This record gives sequence, C-alpha cells and structure tokens, in this order.
Amino acid sequence: MTDFAGGQALGRTLRRFVARRPRSLPPAATVVSAAVLVFALLAATAPGMLTSVDPVAVAPADRLQAPGPSHLFGTDQLGRDVFARIVHGTGASLSAALLAVAIAVLGGGLLGVAAGYLGGWTDRVGMRIVDVLLAVPSLLLSMTVIAATGGGTAELGIAVGVAGVAAAARIIRSRTMQLRSAPFVEAATVSGWSRPVVVGRHVLPHLWPTAAAVASVEFGQAVLAVAALGFLGFGPTPPAPEWGAMVADGRAFLANAWWLTVIPALVIMAVVLAAYRLSRAIEGAQSA
Repeated sequence: MTDFAGGQALGRTLRRFVARRPRSLPPAATVVSAAVLVFALLAATAPGMLTSVDPVAVAPADRLQAPGPSHLFGTDQLGRDVFARIVHGTGASLSAALLAVAIAVLGGGLLGVAAGYLGGWTDRVGMRIVDVLLAVPSLLLSMTVIAATGGGTAELGIAVGVAGVAAAARIIRSRTMQLRSAPFVEAATVSGWSRPVVVGRHVLPHLWPTAAAVASVEFGQAVLAVAALGFLGFGPTPPAPEWGAMVADGRAFLANAWWLTVIPALVIMAVVLAAYRLSRAIEGAQSA
C-alpha cells in the first residue's frame, strides 16, 4: 500500500456516492438533502445574505403576526421576526453540532482504533469505558456534562460530543478489527513495521469512509440533541436565538400562534433527516 491509500479509499467512496446510490435512496432525495444542508450552512456562516432583519429587535405593534409577505415565518410574542431568528439561530445550533461531531468522531476514533488494533487488555478496558457511557442515557449524560461546564454554545457541543463518543468508538473498533486481519496489514506487520507505522499507513487511510459515515449520522443526532438541550434551557443566553429554545418559547402560544413552535421544529426535522439521508448514501457507496 502507498501513502496515497487514504485518498484512494476516500476517492472510491465519493465516486460510488455520485455514480451508484443505494436503491432505497432516490437521487432526488440526495439532492434535496444536500440542498437543505447547504442552505443551513449558508445561514450559519453568512446569515446576512438571507435576511437583513435584526433577530432580537422588538416590535410590539407587530406581535404574533401570522406568516405572510411582510414576515415569511410570522412574528413572535415580542414582534421579532421568526425567519430572522431561525436564520441567525442556525449558527449556534450547527456550531454546537459540528463541535459535538468532532469530539465524538475523534474521541471515539482514537478509542476504537486502539481497542480494535491492539486488542487484549486495551480492548477490554476500552470497551468497558464504552459500556459505562452507553449505560447512561445520552441526554442525561449531556445534561450532567453541561451542568459541570455551564451553559453556552461551546458547552452544548462538548456535552453532546462526550455522549456520542461511545457509539462512534464501537463502529470504528469493528471496522479496525476487520482491517487488522486484512492481508496487506498482516504483510506490513510481518515485514517488521512498527505498530504506529502500520496504523498510520494502512489502517487509518481505510477508515476515512467509515469515519465519514459515522460523522454524518452523528451530525443529525447532534442537531437533535442540541435542540433538546436548548429546549430545556441549556442553550445560549436569551435573547440570542436558538432552535430548541424557540420551540420552547412558542409552547405557551401554540393555540393561537402555531408557527412559533411548528416552524422551528420543522427546520430541525429537515436538517436531521437530510443528514440521515446523506449518511445512507455514504454507507451505500462504501458497501457498493
């Protein structure tokens, strides 16, 4: 194997992703899912391109207006534009979710590779750590971590990421164990190469497709978990917008202002489903 093995493995997955999607996933669903995520990333990085309205500006005269031409998603109980708040709240929600994915994939990846390749007591200790993490409900574990670190966007990401380490570690460990018995890895080991070299040159490059699939699944779960914590009041300090907090704030007005709760919830659902669909496409391309 060459130093370009990682690029070749990832390149094969990307080519299969474009050319051969799984039968259960129509091409239109992939395109729509990608469009949803691109729109969400645009809102997170450049909200000013989508709206010029101040998301925290109060306008009592415009309170609880239904969706219409002047306010696309209506206004809330303080007259703030719901569309502007959703757009500007995307940054907080996705930043926390991406941080959570990075922590889950990197932490779970290190634990999974060490346990899967070294085996023995390393595997036993690593899997006991995973079992302990999995024994605690992820939301409860996230709430425990965030209670210790405090509220805020970064703290949300850390809390959700720690809760996602165990699942990522189990998947990556399983794939690492498959690679450990592959002929090219055994040949490198017999040739006298050290373990770090074998892992760096022959194992890690072939884990990229698996890591990409894990990251896409973790991203959707992280968005949902961040929204749940925001709903419970662990998000950014008000009046800063955040999707979960917007759903919580709209509960008291659900009877006469449904859009305050339903529209942010639909946005969360759209992003989560888009991430799930793309993860299915990546998994299908990897196994094709």
